[in-house]
Amino acid sequence: MATNAEISQRDLRMRSREIMDAVEHGETFTVTRDGREIAVLVPIGSRRRFVPTDEFLRLGRGLAQIDEAGFRESLDEMAEQFQDDPYDR
Repeated sequence: MATNAEISQRDLRMRSREIMDAVEHGETFTVTRDGREIAVLVPIGSRRRFVPTDEFLRLGRGLAQIDEAGFRESLDEMAEQFQDDPYDR
């Protein structure tokens, strides 16, 4: 299982080969600068490409409801601004 160690930007610069080898073997690092998190190093193969349906639905529960008809109307109004394309001659 991958770990998530915190390393400073200086550590990354000074120990880049060692850290990149660890990332290649599945470890994850949070890089900090002046105590602030600025990046996360993760192995490429470990990125999730799909979110399970139940998790997706759970994450969306707190989102505001969208009025579909109103949203479509707003899109149509915006699109009307671009009906006359000056480059379409």
